Amino acid sequence: MGNPTAFLHIPRQEAGYRPVNDRVHDYGEVEQTLNYSDRRTQASRCMDCGVPFCHWACPIGNKQPEWQDMLYKGRWQDAYNVLEQTCDFPEFTGRVCPALCEKSCVLSLSIHEPVTIRENEVSIAEMAFREGFVAPKSLARNNKKVAVIGSGPAGLTVANRLNRKGFHVTVFEKDERAGGLLRYGIPNFKLGKSIVDRRISLMESEGVKFKTKTKVGETISATEILNSFDAVCIAIGCETPRDLNVEGRELRGIHFAMELLAQQNRVLQSIAIPKKDLITAKDKHVLVIGGGDTGSDCVGTSNRHGAASVTQIEILPKPPADFNPETPWPLYPQILKTSSSHEEGCTRRWNLTTNKFVGDKGAVKGVEVEEVEWTTPKNGGRPTMQPTGKKEILRADLVLLSMGFIHPVYEGLLAELGVAMTDRQTVATDGDCRTSLPKVFACGDAATGASLVVRAMASGQATANAIEKYLS
Repeated sequence: MGNPTAFLHIPRQEAGYRPVNDRVHDYGEVEQTLNYSDRRTQASRCMDCGVPFCHWACPIGNKQPEWQDMLYKGRWQDAYNVLEQTCDFPEFTGRVCPALCEKSCVLSLSIHEPVTIRENEVSIAEMAFREGFVAPKSLARNNKKVAVIGSGPAGLTVANRLNRKGFHVTVFEKDERAGGLLRYGIPNFKLGKSIVDRRISLMESEGVKFKTKTKVGETISATEILNSFDAVCIAIGCETPRDLNVEGRELRGIHFAMELLAQQNRVLQSIAIPKKDLITAKDKHVLVIGGGDTGSDCVGTSNRHGAASVTQIEILPKPPADFNPETPWPLYPQILKTSSSHEEGCTRRWNLTTNKFVGDKGAVKGVEVEEVEWTTPKNGGRPTMQPTGKKEILRADLVLLSMGFIHPVYEGLLAELGVAMTDRQTVATDGDCRTSLPKVFACGDAATGASLVVRAMASGQATANAIEKYLS
């Protein structure tokens, strides 16, 4: 390492967010950047700890110590070359990854100030694009053709890897533009869509074909796909939201979180939405049910709409703020997370279950919630929930359901592809991402259920390797 003692005297410095009063009036990315000098200084804090737990925690196996050292020494292109070996899209993970690596950093254990790995990563990626280190590659081709169904992070990773190995890759996407979750699930204030467009354009220039507005089983038959390609990869994500079937669910003004988020991203891309279908939080009292990242995205979007108030409730207990003994280092800590959206204005409450929706003239006006208690059995096991009888009605003109996703059952698509229905719960269960049909593979959320972008990319890498092995 160039500066083996930097971690002893240089504190962690984050770029931080744009001022709240500035960012809530637009959909530009909220995160700021450090200048090159400060960024290199932050990279110098990597302490060459001997056992790189950051590498251990990263689903795609990034070699953080190596490119941190190169960044510190100003070797930006070398840093990108090493980063690109393990991470297909560092410009994405550098923006939206929860940084599993930082939570396992030895400096997180010792002084609670891990290296700014995620921010350093995106800085390297942006420098690479800006300086022309990233350029279309001329690739030697074989005669094998692969179809990828779905263009989210998993599908894009499969397509990118196989294309660079010489395969002819065609990506089928049901929506208007490629990107999947990256384009329609993540708000622009976290991931600007010009970043997605830039990567898609690069992949197209390298030979990947994207066919949008093409839903396999409807626009094009699965039989045609099977007959036209040597291998098929299912990467259609996990888009079935968990519902809340209680009294009043039919009232107007109750929507799934992704209805709002996907629609807002379409509006920002000038994709026409019928006026009757527009969801707006302007001047409304918004209730977000679910305390995860998607719920947080709903909070930020509602604030930008001009909501009168935003409340987010969670059925689970409030997690500890700093340390959780249930998830010790180097595991990812289950602690209280305050996002940039929460900072913009949000009332947060825990231990609340939803009993019913209250309406007036067919529209939701409130939600009856009840406080719950969680108890852990003396002999261990999963905690159990008990209602307390303490009920109240929360005012709400717009309710957004953000309670996660259930594992998909793609019976129509799988049946048409010829994949056995016994596979439908997990689609692919073994190490090589295979389904019951030899030439059909599955990856990402379609195989595992909803997870992180970086885990979807890791699955995509494994599946690309499996398809290459199969076709060889």
